[in-house]
Amino acid sequence: MSDNILLQPSTLQFQAPQFDKIKASDFIPAFTQGMAEQQAEISLITQNSAPATYENTIVALEKSGELLDRVRRAFNNLSGLISDDNFIKIEEEIVPKLTAHSDNMFLDAALFARIETVYKNKAALSGEALRLTEVYFSQFERAGATLSEADKAKMRTLNGELAKLESSFSQNILKSFKEDVIVVQDKAQLAGLSDDDIASLAAAAQGAGKEGYMITLVNTTTQPLLASLENRELRQKIWQASAYRAVDTNGPLNLQIAKLRAQKAQLLGYPNWAAYTLTDQMAKTPEAVYGILDDLAPKALAKAKIEAQAIQAEIIKDSKDFTLEAWDWAFYAEKVRQARFDLDPSLVKPYFEYNTVLNDGLFYAMNKLFGISFKRRDDLPVWHKDVSAFEIFNQDGSPVGLFYLDPYAREGKQGGAWMDELVSQSELKGTKPVVYNALNIPKPSEGQPTLMTFDEVSTLFHEFGHAIHGLFSNVTYPSLAGTATARDFVEFPSQANEDWSIDPHIIANYAKHYQTGEAIPAELLAKVLKSQAFNQGFGTTEYLAAALLDMEWHSISADTEITDGAAFEKQALAKHGLDYAPIAARYKSTYFSHSFGGGYSAGYYAYLWTEVFAADSFSFMATQGGLNRENGDKYREAILSKGNSQDLMQNYIKFTGKQPSTDALLKRRGLL
Repeated sequence: MSDNILLQPSTLQFQAPQFDKIKASDFIPAFTQGMAEQQAEISLITQNSAPATYENTIVALEKSGELLDRVRRAFNNLSGLISDDNFIKIEEEIVPKLTAHSDNMFLDAALFARIETVYKNKAALSGEALRLTEVYFSQFERAGATLSEADKAKMRTLNGELAKLESSFSQNILKSFKEDVIVVQDKAQLAGLSDDDIASLAAAAQGAGKEGYMITLVNTTTQPLLASLENRELRQKIWQASAYRAVDTNGPLNLQIAKLRAQKAQLLGYPNWAAYTLTDQMAKTPEAVYGILDDLAPKALAKAKIEAQAIQAEIIKDSKDFTLEAWDWAFYAEKVRQARFDLDPSLVKPYFEYNTVLNDGLFYAMNKLFGISFKRRDDLPVWHKDVSAFEIFNQDGSPVGLFYLDPYAREGKQGGAWMDELVSQSELKGTKPVVYNALNIPKPSEGQPTLMTFDEVSTLFHEFGHAIHGLFSNVTYPSLAGTATARDFVEFPSQANEDWSIDPHIIANYAKHYQTGEAIPAELLAKVLKSQAFNQGFGTTEYLAAALLDMEWHSISADTEITDGAAFEKQALAKHGLDYAPIAARYKSTYFSHSFGGGYSAGYYAYLWTEVFAADSFSFMATQGGLNRENGDKYREAILSKGNSQDLMQNYIKFTGKQPSTDALLKRRGLL
């Protein structure tokens, strides 16, 4: 055990993980010891003969589990970044044990009795101490701490079954990324793709030991290549492979997970899982969520149908006699976009080279807004050769923390883009933040530049919005730090950060031709920016379909019987008027990781909810001079530094002076 690097805090700066020394075989023994240590620490709390106080109960609990937290963070992150058979086996073994360990803590009557004592005397507390006490009391109560012993036993069974099923759901999606690929033998079928794109597909096939050109699916239903491929038969094949992923493996799991969640909610006294989940979110109730989604749905669909008319006209103009289908939308929408804005994507990508966008775009913007600087740290070990590490400094030279960036798609890496913390900021534990962003940009062939789409540029800025939420955290307790907020608040900083990618001053600094260094022509840039409002009916509708699908799955009662997931999905969309054939939900149920594999069950609406905050706050900053340190410092202090240590809405009001309005969002999406 002495050579298990996970058992001791890292000796690297800010306790950054020693990725070069972590072995898969380290995890099970480290998890085992971590759980044992935390259980011993909890026993010391419950066996303390002194009356329960904030320090000997709440703070003691906050300090417990340091080893387990370190191991869990390392494993959870690496399993999504470099997953292989070893990680899958470890997850299968450890998930039931971790679930049981969590139940042992949250259903411990003696521990909850002490927490309740402190909670009942919370009038003596203030600030973070009060907030942390309230958070812990709510967590234990929502976990079932007040249930009878018989019902606690039922809760343990439900939690164990759910943990296993959710893990299987996620693993099935990872397998799908590897197995559900489309291999094209005839290069002529790839007409419409650039030479670089075709070379990338050839390299992907070679890397997988296949002949020809391999198309790997991304998270969402609509695949990026559909916008360029001229071959309709191939477009249909790709779309259908995407839309019907994991039907056999995850279809049954949709039914089981939804049912068990409803039963768990009922056990805790709630009518359904959505009602249970939303009580500690900003939205509070399913009615509030359905209200905003159903208000927007008809407006979005009406806009989408207007877009569909233009697309159908383009199909006819192209001398085709078929009716618009889902696999045609992206291709012909791109033709409409090009005609309407005289915009050729192949002329745009050369101005968005990855390293220039990163350094002269994102990092430059963050320096102008917050005064921070970035220093590459090639001395720090990373989990893959494509990963870059940076140390971040305030303007006065004081360190902020460490940031890792993992840009490229690869086998074993989950799809999509995300941020996570490897080390959380905490004054209590004396730790500075260590965070990372993961993207899934297609890696170019050897020696070629990484030319990004504008959507990929936006995603880079988006995910770094999460990163600064973690990096700028300035609180005492790790449970309240950084992104540990309500789900329908945590996407606010990320969506707000996207807007800096189109700030005229910023984009002028990074949109430069990768070969000549010339700035993007003003006329071309104007077309790019103007075209961003294009196809918003489609984008909003496919998002709303997924958000409402998520809500409907989690609005069923414990006695609801669903035998056909596809039929349920169809009925759910029809109920809200979104059963429109040319537009599918951004995620269908069988690969909806946010809803069935991750932490966003009955929470996918949060992206829209928080976009209201993002659009409103950016509109406010525009009235205050836009990109300047005064705005940045105020935003950092009021929002980014606070984590969950204060009331989230009050923090927003402190920043802007008012509650958010939907007007800026509707204007942004062209729906007002």
